[in-house]
This record gives sequence, structure tokens and C-alpha cells, in this order.
Amino acid sequence: FWLKRSSSQAQLPSKPHFGNLPKSFFTFITMKLQKRLASEALRCGKGRVWLDPNEASEISMANSRHNIRKLIKDGLIVRKPIAMHSRARVRKNHEAKRKGRHMGVGKRKGSKEARMPTKILWMRRQRVLRRLLRKYRQQKKIDKHLYHFFYRHAKGNAYKNKRVLVEAIHNKKTEEAKAKALSEQLTAKREKAKAQKLKVQQKKETAGKH
Repeated sequence: FWLKRSSSQAQLPSKPHFGNLPKSFFTFITMKLQKRLASEALRCGKGRVWLDPNEASEISMANSRHNIRKLIKDGLIVRKPIAMHSRARVRKNHEAKRKGRHMGVGKRKGSKEARMPTKILWMRRQRVLRRLLRKYRQQKKIDKHLYHFFYRHAKGNAYKNKRVLVEAIHNKKTEEAKAKALSEQLTAKREKAKAQKLKVQQKKETAGKH
């Protein structure tokens, strides 16, 4: 058959050919022990152990912890620094996003509702308004009746933010103060008129007796 090869072609060489490899390759094959001992001495992983390639022959001769410690002292074996995973670029990007950069239509995934649900916005607004009402009630700026009035109105979506609520409280208190002043004036007028009437009546009675 034409695809069949001869037995001489199919035979593989008995030894692998390493003619092109440098001599240091064969020296570093035996460095497994030295790396392990060095990692134990330096108290780090084997990946962080650096062996001086220029002193490969000397390092390969060290086969005890004592010898490894001596090589560490001489600077032939060094513990490499931890590879940093910098967050500088992340911080820079976040700062830009706070300013509104990189937030255009092309960067958005998901609908407006999915990105920021209206329910979350509603809950935040209600919490802000209710917190303010509680604070004002504790500080005696509003009584329990006003608190209840504004609480119900806040739930009914009457105030879009805190500023509007504060303004509404101020206006309501002003109106109530005016109404109170007017009622006091009317009461005073009534009392005065009543007293005047009584005085006139007394005069008439005294005049009738005489």
C-alpha cells in the first residue's frame, strides 16, 4: 500500500536531541530542591523565590537549609516583592463617573427602571421626609396634629423633596399663627363689645332708678 512507511522511517531516535539548549537549562533542572528550601527559609511561595542565574552552579551545590540561608544572606537567593494590583486607574475612573463621564447611552445596559428603580427612589424620598418630620416633632417645632397632617400628605406624594416640605411646614405654621391671631382679636372684640353693652345696660338701670 502506498501510504505504508518502511520500518526504518518509523523508528524514533533512542535519545532526545538537546543540542540547541543552553547549559544553564540543565543546571536549573536540579533547582527544585533549592527553591523549596529557600521558600521555607524566606517564608513565601516558590513563585516568589529568585535564584541568581549567574551563580547557578553555586546554588545547585547547596543542598541543606544552612547553605540556603547563607546564600540568602549573600544575596544570591532573594524573595521577590508582591506583585501589586493597583486600584489607581479604578479610582480615577470612579471619580470621572461621579462627574458624569463614561455614562452616555452607549455605556448603559438595562432599562431606566432596572438601573435605578422608581420604588427605591420613592423609599429614599419617604425616609428623608419622615426623618425630617420626626426631628421637627422632637424639637417641638410641630405638634402631633401637624406631624400627622404632613405625614399623610407626604405619603400622598405632595412634596417632591425636603425643601418643599420645609417650606410647606413654614407656610402652614404662618397660616395657623395668623388664624390664631385673628381669632384672638375677634374674641377680644367680642369681650370688649360685651363689656361695653353691660356698661350701657348698667347706666340705663341706674338712670331708671333715679
